[in-house]
Amino acid sequence: MKKGSDLLVAALQNEGVDRIFGVPGEENLAVLESLRTSRIELILTRHEQAAGFMAATYGRLTGRPGVCISTLGPGALNFSTAAAYAHLGAMPMIMITGQKAILTARQARFQIVDVIGSMKPLTKMTRQIVSPHSIPTVVRNAFRVAMEERPGPVHLELPEDVAGEQIPFVPPIPVHPLERPIAHPYAIDRAAEMILAARRPLIMIGAAGNRPRLVGPLSDFVLRMRIPFFNTQMGKGAVNGGSNLYVGTAALSERDYVHDAIELSDLIIAIGHDTVEKPPFLMRDEGGPKVIHIGFTSATVEQVFHPDAEVVGDIGATAAALANRLDGRLSPEESIIKLRPTILASIKERSEEDRFPITPQRIVHDVRAVMPEDGIVCLDNGMYKIWFARNYRTHHANTMLLDNALATMGAGLPSAITASLLYPERRVMAVCGDGGFMMNSQELETAVRLKLNLVVMILNDSAYGMIRWKQAVDGFPDFGLTFGNPDFVRYAESYRAKGSRVGAVEDLVPTLDAAFKGGGVHLVDVPIDYSENDRVLVEELRSHFAGKESQ
Repeated sequence: MKKGSDLLVAALQNEGVDRIFGVPGEENLAVLESLRTSRIELILTRHEQAAGFMAATYGRLTGRPGVCISTLGPGALNFSTAAAYAHLGAMPMIMITGQKAILTARQARFQIVDVIGSMKPLTKMTRQIVSPHSIPTVVRNAFRVAMEERPGPVHLELPEDVAGEQIPFVPPIPVHPLERPIAHPYAIDRAAEMILAARRPLIMIGAAGNRPRLVGPLSDFVLRMRIPFFNTQMGKGAVNGGSNLYVGTAALSERDYVHDAIELSDLIIAIGHDTVEKPPFLMRDEGGPKVIHIGFTSATVEQVFHPDAEVVGDIGATAAALANRLDGRLSPEESIIKLRPTILASIKERSEEDRFPITPQRIVHDVRAVMPEDGIVCLDNGMYKIWFARNYRTHHANTMLLDNALATMGAGLPSAITASLLYPERRVMAVCGDGGFMMNSQELETAVRLKLNLVVMILNDSAYGMIRWKQAVDGFPDFGLTFGNPDFVRYAESYRAKGSRVGAVEDLVPTLDAAFKGGGVHLVDVPIDYSENDRVLVEELRSHFAGKESQ
């Protein structure tokens, strides 16, 4: 005889689950006991939200669902932001929450909320398990749904009496391959004809093009086509290599240097563009480039994105088919690629400026200097995200993790913890603003307990800097967005981590390098000067495009 919780853990092991993140409670003690005697490692976190971020990042980096666990009520509701993070970001994840017994009600309505109802708009599927006999089937279906395109979170609620009920062992359902539809040959032929007819084609790689299994096919596609490409923020790092075809990242929706190339193009091949991201460019009804949408699913038609043609099916297979049809047949003009040196030089401008507090450009430059090509940078959300998206060059796929879908604060440190767990031999850095860091800073203890090698860089301006900057740009008085910070060095040391404070611009690189070489968890406090936001992102770009329009 086996408990329902034993069947659950056996089903998870059958799916290849090797670790579960979370904070168990009274209602899933049976699951906890089943985990204790299993091959699955429990990663105990200090908050359920952080556990959800860790599980989502596991799914993002591996393509297999990350799993997290919580108790009922408040613990389950703490998964809400992480569920939305995975849902908008298309990260496969399984959330398992506890619940009171469903056959009795000895504690009446204590702690009971409708978690199933609350999870419906935030997940691909949410289901209460009402019988231990159904556990193998429910788990197999949950993993299938989480992984199929578009990937995302699935929620399972396991009541404590179902988890504890004894029944004869029910074997797990065998895992079967996930087959993805292939685009119709006619759609591929039509796209190939449009590309052949274009004089200035341009490739854009979006969030849905940034899947682990697509690294090879898309890297090969770019090299064979020899068409210039740019990426969205969440498409950054989708392909390998510092290609000489890369013309930039669309960190803004318009009027950045990369938009010189976008406006010059007559056809944009949008690979995996997901409109949950802020628009990388604003598509016009007429007069702008035509757009081909290549995606696992049909394009979402928006005011700023309404493609002229679609190729719907597995992106890797579509890229290979197009490359086979077009290989050696393209001869686009060189006008776009000739813009590349100017675009990249403009972005690098003043990146070695010796000002203190340190400018965003210099911070990005120095981080790139200490990170090897396979090093992973995990960004929280703040003003610095735009600077890293614009200025940081990636050489290996999936080495820049940022969120431009939900764009929630508090995810940077948990994401970096997962990256360090998965790739202990690589340098991993979390880049957080002081506001976002403090939202899940308690996970420093988790990182220390797990004996991770991890550097956490905090960009310190004692404010919610992005919103404060936008407040100023909109002409509002400076109000309500500044705060005081703890002594971050001592704060890190209180968790038995190491801490350093950068006191001069020339100290940043040696401090970061020493932090990595010293091993363990190391927090580095870096004062940042955000006055460059106005000079570059407002005044310089306005002047640049005003000059173009007057020509």
